[in-house]
Amino acid sequence: MEAESIQSLTPLLDQADQWKEVLLLLPLLVALEAVLSADNAIALAAIARGLEDPARQRQALNLGLALALVLRLVLIVAAQWVLNFWPLQLLAAGYLLWLCGRHLQLVWSESGDGGAASDEAEASGGSTHPGSLHHAGLGSIVATLALTDLAFSLDSVAAAVAVSDRLLLVMAGGVIGVIALRLTAELFIRWLEVYRHLETAGYLAVGLVGIRLLLRLGLPQAVPPEWVLLLVVAALFVWGFSARNAPLETPPEP
Repeated sequence: MEAESIQSLTPLLDQADQWKEVLLLLPLLVALEAVLSADNAIALAAIARGLEDPARQRQALNLGLALALVLRLVLIVAAQWVLNFWPLQLLAAGYLLWLCGRHLQLVWSESGDGGAASDEAEASGGSTHPGSLHHAGLGSIVATLALTDLAFSLDSVAAAVAVSDRLLLVMAGGVIGVIALRLTAELFIRWLEVYRHLETAGYLAVGLVGIRLLLRLGLPQAVPPEWVLLLVVAALFVWGFSARNAPLETPPEP
């Protein structure tokens, strides 16, 4: 083949290599988003449960994650600046630790009351929703959902940018990740009604992400490897699914 012919095919070969990279990296980015967002899904599900009506829960998830998607894409575009802007990371870490601490405090206060609220909830097969926003309006729930996902996104976007520097590829992974998050969050809403420890396990995982962000800021050499975090989160999830709420007692027929 003549040199001119080879040169004319070079752009096509380069384009083929780019598509090959997309096909290889996109599933990896989606899997990365899904793994890192499992605890995020529990937190979002617990927040959405603050609305008792299932239709309003779905509406809040739709609006909240639509806003979260916009914020996540902005975060990806500005990743190099955001990931080097420590006040934002400190704020996100503090917010995640606050979510975890608030839930644990409410659980502790319930147990301090002799567990009456928890016993009543278990007797009805439900939950006291200690980590959710009771009596909050739709707007505040939507804003809280978007803010919570943004705080989590600092960790997942940092991991995605480390995998690939192709902006459109990372954005595509983020879009698919938010869609998966929407589906899993609604699934977790149902599971939170069934499994007694699942909400606490999710919030403990939220706290771990917050601690990881703090370590990355102050002691980067002390940040544990990704696989350690995944093992701890997996252990929390095993515990979260270990016990069911008491089933509903059907009243005797007259």
